[in-house]
Amino acid sequence: MTSRDRSRLLQRQILFWSLSAGLLVVCLWIFRGILLPFVLGMVMAYFLDPIADWLERRGLSRLLASIVILVAFIVIFILVLLILVPVISGQISSFVERLPQYLGRLQELAIDLRNGPLSRFVEGSEQTLQQDFQAVVRQLSGFVTGFVASLWTSSLALVNFVSLFVVTPVVAFYLLLDWDRMIASVDAMVPRQYVTTVRRLARDIDRSVAGFVRGQGSVCLILGTYYAVGLTLVGLNFGLLIGFFAGLISFIPYVGSAVGLVIALGVALVQFSPDWVWVAATLGVFFTGQFVEGNILQPKLVGASVGLHPVWLMFALFAFGAIFGFVGLLIAVPAAAAVGVLVRFAIHQYMGSEMYYGRPLEVTPAGRALESERSETALRNQLEPGPRRD
Repeated sequence: MTSRDRSRLLQRQILFWSLSAGLLVVCLWIFRGILLPFVLGMVMAYFLDPIADWLERRGLSRLLASIVILVAFIVIFILVLLILVPVISGQISSFVERLPQYLGRLQELAIDLRNGPLSRFVEGSEQTLQQDFQAVVRQLSGFVTGFVASLWTSSLALVNFVSLFVVTPVVAFYLLLDWDRMIASVDAMVPRQYVTTVRRLARDIDRSVAGFVRGQGSVCLILGTYYAVGLTLVGLNFGLLIGFFAGLISFIPYVGSAVGLVIALGVALVQFSPDWVWVAATLGVFFTGQFVEGNILQPKLVGASVGLHPVWLMFALFAFGAIFGFVGLLIAVPAAAAVGVLVRFAIHQYMGSEMYYGRPLEVTPAGRALESERSETALRNQLEPGPRRD
């Protein structure tokens, strides 16, 4: 086959796979309203597959292993719901009832601060400050309401809770049962001349997704427990709710802890002022949590090898959430990890090509190995994120 024929074949393959990827995105967007139970089932099957493989190596059939895993997972999930949901729901209802009182008290504290130590630095009347505070509250409540409404309408408009809890376990069971066969079928469809490269990219994507989600999931669970226990011991009202909420959204870098800190600080100012010792104790819970997360949990449980930059992760969460709603939040991290691996691979290929060096490359194996090693070293130095510092 001549170089011209190879070039045409490559162009046809790129066109085919680009159209396939575009068709997949269009289908996801069209059916985004009913995807939630199927995406949840796929996520469950993906993370339970290693356990099924382990049970198979211990002598169980794939069918029996899938049944045992799914039943155990459902039982644990139901027990957690029965224990936590009544407590959390009670705190949520109480928090919503007392929210106007907290906002009014915060407004009074802001007015006292404006008329006291900050009077020489802040211009405007007390009425202007009240109007500004009310405008900020309205904008914030409107943003939260609109965000929740968009998630609801985009994700659960056609799927009620009953169907969600019925369909998801069924989808997870069948996907878990046939997971290895599905992977083998996808592998069989890969063009044979690229099968080694595609398998390596798939392993990198799998390692990146599993490493981040499992590691970051452990970080969120540990932080949520720490914040909930710490704020409860301090005596903060709704400390359990605020702590778990701050921990659960800590998968968004910096945003989770910042939102939890603002809410906890607002409640502490209303509850403890002018006893500033307990306000400082509330701040201390979050500051120590951030120190432990940045210096111990993140390096040990997540690490830098995952390759998901915080800015790229936040962009992916907002972008996929805006397009697909709650389903987009579920697929944002895997998609971000996959795109990150593919971008690094594309840059690696470019840095080992004639386009990068501006001259024909050596065709000898030794020359190719040397150029590949140089480009890979340069790529690693540029793209690998350093340890997170908070």
